[in-house]
Amino acid sequence: DRDGQGAPYAYLIYPHKPLIAYLPQTRRLLSEYCVTFLDEARPYGSALLPDSDDVLAKWMALTGDERRIINSANMHLPGRQIDPKQVRRDLWRLGQWEQARLRDQRRGAGSVPAP
Repeated sequence: DRDGQGAPYAYLIYPHKPLIAYLPQTRRLLSEYCVTFLDEARPYGSALLPDSDDVLAKWMALTGDERRIINSANMHLPGRQIDPKQVRRDLWRLGQWEQARLRDQRRGAGSVPAP
């Protein structure tokens, strides 16, 4: 966030699982939001989108109209469908990745020095 405070809340997106709302500063889990995006172009076989498309559809829905997608979702307390230990592990991994990315940016990783 631009003011240095960070986002008040965030979502962790899993394919074919609920959206997980959490507090980024504390990693406290808030709730699970069950949403489904079906592949209506496939009249036969699985109606589920491929994993990557499911994640993309959830991300697009959240960034396009977060209020509508959350209001239409079935909300549950954390742990109903996804083990909170797994979510905390994934949030820890995400934090490690973000720290490494910031370190690389500070060092100018990926840039080529001028001759």
